[in-house]
Amino acid sequence: MARSLNLSLTDELRAFLDANCGDGTLFATPSEYVRALIREKKDRQEAAALRRAVIEGYEDVLHGRTVLYRGSIEALLSAHRKKKRA
Repeated sequence: MARSLNLSLTDELRAFLDANCGDGTLFATPSEYVRALIREKKDRQEAAALRRAVIEGYEDVLHGRTVLYRGSIEALLSAHRKKKRA
C-alpha cells in the first residue's frame, strides 16, 4: 500500500536531490530516488546483520561451540532441548 510522507529539506539537500533525479539521471522523480536510497540503506543493514551472524558462527567454531551435523536439524534441536532439560 502506498503512503505519502512529506519532508522538509534544506536548500542544499533539495539541490542535491534535484541533481540526482530528472532528465539525464537514473531516477525520473524525487520519490523514486528517495525510495532507492531507503532500499539501499535497508539492504546495507540486512547485509551487516548477516556479516555479524557469520562472524558469530566463526567465533563459535574457534571456541569449540559446534556439533556434528548429521542431516536433521529437527533431531539436533530435539536432542539439544532434551539435554538442556536434564
